[in-house]
Amino acid sequence: MPDPEGHPTLDEMEIGAVFAALADPQRRKVVEELCGEKDGVERTCASFGLDISKSTLTHHFRVLREAGLLRQVNYGNSRKVTLRRAELESRFPGLLDLVDARRSRASER
Repeated sequence: MPDPEGHPTLDEMEIGAVFAALADPQRRKVVEELCGEKDGVERTCASFGLDISKSTLTHHFRVLREAGLLRQVNYGNSRKVTLRRAELESRFPGLLDLVDARRSRASER
């Protein structure tokens, strides 16, 4: 059962939900950018520079959180996210390497 904030446990993470979350280019951009950060780096949801409405931004981060890709923490009136790197590597070995490799190829263009 997900925790009160909607983060699934390791056993609850499903590859279909992860792939569905990553299929959207806006959500994939968030994960790609977090792959390029040091482990444990927290960023605000607004720091990704997505040109979308606040409600759509909220939706995208909910999908990423419920798939298990991100941990989202509320700090008063702001939210910060961090990549669940160790948990994802444990559950789906190599997945983040693929996402990061895609980010690296895109930056070379």
